[in-house]
Amino acid sequence: MSTAGLAAAWRTLWRGLRTLSGDDAYERYRSHHLSVHPEVPPMSRKAFYIDEQRRKWGTINRCC
Repeated sequence: MSTAGLAAAWRTLWRGLRTLSGDDAYERYRSHHLSVHPEVPPMSRKAFYIDEQRRKWGTINRCC
């Protein structure tokens, strides 16, 4: 495998890991927001983080 091929494989793996871990959530949010709601300014990175934490942990998440 050439150096260019190895670098491309590494980038693909890295993007996949970021997506699986949720590390690219803000970038995906901005992309979606700008394409669907271009007239409304997107949240800042900090506001997005706070909103995500509130969404994940703001309610009781158990079965019993």
